[in-house]
Amino acid sequence: MRARYGVPLGITAIGAAGLAYAAGFEVRSFRLRRVTVPVLPQGMRPLRVLQVSDIHMVGGQRKKQRWLQSLAGLRPDFVINTGDNLSDPQGVPETLDALGPLMNFPGAYVFGSNDYYGPKLRNPARYLMERTTGRHGLNGNAPVVGAIHNPWEELRDAFDAAGWLNLTNTRGSLKIDGMEIALTGLDDPHIKRDRYDRVAGGPEEGADFSMGVVHAPYLRVLDAFTADRYPLILAGHTHGGQLCIPFYGALVTNCDIDPERVKGLSTHRAGGHQSYLHVSAGCGTNRYTPVRFACPPEATLLTLVARD
Repeated sequence: MRARYGVPLGITAIGAAGLAYAAGFEVRSFRLRRVTVPVLPQGMRPLRVLQVSDIHMVGGQRKKQRWLQSLAGLRPDFVINTGDNLSDPQGVPETLDALGPLMNFPGAYVFGSNDYYGPKLRNPARYLMERTTGRHGLNGNAPVVGAIHNPWEELRDAFDAAGWLNLTNTRGSLKIDGMEIALTGLDDPHIKRDRYDRVAGGPEEGADFSMGVVHAPYLRVLDAFTADRYPLILAGHTHGGQLCIPFYGALVTNCDIDPERVKGLSTHRAGGHQSYLHVSAGCGTNRYTPVRFACPPEATLLTLVARD
């Protein structure tokens, strides 16, 4: 009896303990990561940029709301929101409540697919299949049928009213202590809403610093930004892999970027140029998969400093 059932029962117990940890603790274990990026021109003072991403707000997530509100205590120079704020059509008021203190700072945003459409229950194994086939989102897959439309217009109007820049396939700039920070943004490549031809041409002439912003770090977008000589690109979408293997890393990225760059700071090369890329693991999950393992929820404070 012991030999026949001991091992399967042990494996089951370990799996149950891991699931309890992933769903009961780590998914609510919010972290702030700090990253220094050498991208500014010589002589320019450091800039502190707070990146929030993939909040995926669902009603009743009070701890997440309080944690997001507390980030205002960091006093960043500006805030970048890289999308997927919602995972519940009713989640707009709580999202705005959570981000309210941060909206007192200069900021900019792009949207992700979950801002536009409500999530659907899907087999997690599909993410592995998509990685194998190279098809993600609407990039090679059939159009979505029966999608739930989220009230993204309410988010847009509130962000705009707070003075945050809407970077949906367009350019904008922020004035920070007399410096002009130029921002070039794209709509979500995961659902083929990116239109790089509308913003092509490289960094803004006369700006003190320029950077690119997008929700999903698809290679076509990273190639375009890098070939146009943007020194820094910010993205989210990947959840850092969400369910990772300790000492190994992510199994999937939910786009065509390689798992080694699924989160954190890395570099990207294209067209003979190199850009820094920062991918946020985000602080939420799809409402139907509320678990994280070896990949805690996060926001990032990036300190931009002068290049060597």
